[in-house]
Amino acid sequence: MSKKAIITGSRGIAAGLARALNQRNYEIYLLGGEEADSALLAKECSNIVGFDSIDLRNESQIEAAFAQAIAKLNGLDHVVSIVGGSGRSFGDGGIEEITKSAWDKTLELNLTTAFLTAREAIKYFNFNGSGSLTLTSSTLANSPSPEHFKTHAYAASKGAINTLVKTLASSYLDKKIRVNAVSPSLVATPMSARAAANPIIKEFTSRKQPLIGEQLPIDNVVAGYIYLIENSAVTGQILEIDGGWSTVSGV
Repeated sequence: MSKKAIITGSRGIAAGLARALNQRNYEIYLLGGEEADSALLAKECSNIVGFDSIDLRNESQIEAAFAQAIAKLNGLDHVVSIVGGSGRSFGDGGIEEITKSAWDKTLELNLTTAFLTAREAIKYFNFNGSGSLTLTSSTLANSPSPEHFKTHAYAASKGAINTLVKTLASSYLDKKIRVNAVSPSLVATPMSARAAANPIIKEFTSRKQPLIGEQLPIDNVVAGYIYLIENSAVTGQILEIDGGWSTVSGV
C-alpha cells in the first residue's frame, strides 16, 4: 500500500494524524504550522522525514515546499489539508459586522490554504497517476449555531471546501484521484480553547454533542482521516464527525 503523505499543520488534529500515520509506517512531511511544534513532533515520530513551516497562503512558498517535500519523500500518495482556524481575531462574526479585510483574511486562512494545497496535490497526482487528497471542512458549514458560533466568513469558507471536494472528485475520477473531506464539530484542540473555557458553551456542547458529552477527542476525528486515506473506493465524500451535533435540533 502507498505510504507517503504530506500533512498541513503541526498541532491538534494534524499532530494526532501524524502520530497515527507514523504508527502505520507512513513517511510523512509536515507543511505549515509552527516550527517549534513540527520540530518536537519530528523528534517523537521517526517517520516524519521533514517539515517546512511555510505560510500556506503564500503561493510561491507552497509551490517550493511541495517540490521539496516530494523530493524528500521520493514520491507522494496522500495529501491532507488541515491548516485553518477561527477568523474571530480578524473580525469575523455576523455578516453585518464583517469588514472586507476580516472576510479576506478568514477566507485566506481557511479556503486559500485549502485551494493552494489542493492545487499542488492535484498537479502532482494528475501527472504521476492516482493519489488521495483529504480536506478539512466544519459542521458549521451545514449545521449552523448562530447563538454561539456566529462566524459567517468561516462558515462560508468551509462550505466552499465542501463544494471543492465534490467538483474535484468528479473532475479527476478518471485519473483515480480521490478527493474527500472530514467535517468535525467541536474538537478538543488548541483552537477550541475559547469554547472549552466558557461554561455556557461547555454546557451547550454537552447537549449538542451527546454521543461524547464534551468536545470530541482528537482520536475520533483522526480515525475519519485514516478511513478516507486508506479506503480506495471512497471519493467525493464529506465525512461528518460531530458527536451527534447535526442530528440535535433546538439547541
